[in-house]
Amino acid sequence: MPVTTLPPLPLPAGVHSRYTDTAHGLHMHYLEAGQPGQPVVLLLHGFPELAFSWRHQLTALAEAGFHVIAPDQRGYGRTTGSDDRFTGDWQASGMLHVVQDMLDLLTALGIGHVHAVVGHDFGSPVAAWSALTRPDVFRAVMLMSAPFSGPPSAANWSHVHDALTHEVHALGQLKPTRQHYQWYYAGPQANQDMWQAPQGLHDFLRAYYHVKSADWADNHPHALPAWRADVLADLPHYYVMPGQSTMAEAVAPHMPSRDQIQACRWLPDSALAVYVQEYQRRGFQGGLQWYRCATDRTWFGDASRYDGQRIEVPSAFIAGAADWGVHQFPGAFEQMQTAACANMRLCRLLPHAGHWVQQEQAEVVNQCLLVFLEGL
Repeated sequence: MPVTTLPPLPLPAGVHSRYTDTAHGLHMHYLEAGQPGQPVVLLLHGFPELAFSWRHQLTALAEAGFHVIAPDQRGYGRTTGSDDRFTGDWQASGMLHVVQDMLDLLTALGIGHVHAVVGHDFGSPVAAWSALTRPDVFRAVMLMSAPFSGPPSAANWSHVHDALTHEVHALGQLKPTRQHYQWYYAGPQANQDMWQAPQGLHDFLRAYYHVKSADWADNHPHALPAWRADVLADLPHYYVMPGQSTMAEAVAPHMPSRDQIQACRWLPDSALAVYVQEYQRRGFQGGLQWYRCATDRTWFGDASRYDGQRIEVPSAFIAGAADWGVHQFPGAFEQMQTAACANMRLCRLLPHAGHWVQQEQAEVVNQCLLVFLEGL
């Protein structure tokens, strides 16, 4: 369906849906709130989310005097122009290309720099790499849910990649066998498995968002001692999946009850319907391309060119206390605070929140954002 004929999004008052063309061929959809000329805050979503995921922050930041922009990133939502075929140009979704997408967006909008870039989930490394490589443009950064451990060493990046993949393959030798979700997402079947989920896309997304939230009572994250198959097996089924299961099958047994769904204030059916509508129309492959790039050997070599560099601009980190994403890569949370970020001003794990922290605890996240932004 052409974007011009899509139904309007159910946006809060003062939030506007807009489009612009970028230098590298994207027709980018973004949400905007606040007035041009005010300090700019750029909000970057993750997987499987949308610019819509920032609906609570767009209004709060605009009311506080910021010009707020939240794009549907490459491969997502109503942004078009990317190659979403599995056999297509998936390398165009590499991290530094996605950083360039954000530079292109700002150029198209006539914005020379942003007061801060904020990223959640896979948007978190995009925000981190934006701040690391272009601190002149991205003058502060807040990361959510996914810690940034810094670039790999130029001397041993190949060994790092090989060690990661060795343990991922070793998961298949455990009894029962397991598989890592990122490498599953990088494969050819993941899109179809989720898009055409046996339980239907609506129920798949409802269960997926549920199990990664604080609503799922079995989320009790803790630090892991090493990237080793037997240790990684402690991660829940949505990170280290049953060996023969699809993601749709992995989350299906944990579908929330009708009462749990009715009690879910952070993702009512009216909001879930937006995600269902957008992913039903487009599928997941545009976002899954990012995982192919992130697990590919080439990225480790490219990233190692920045060995020794840190994020020097003011930084912050927020995550839910019930979010396993903080610990899925052993040591990353600690490395972020001690080495990767030179000027970390705020680091908080919020009670009663899981992975979807900016939706689950919107008011507290907004308060943390404003404390950080107003202190710059």
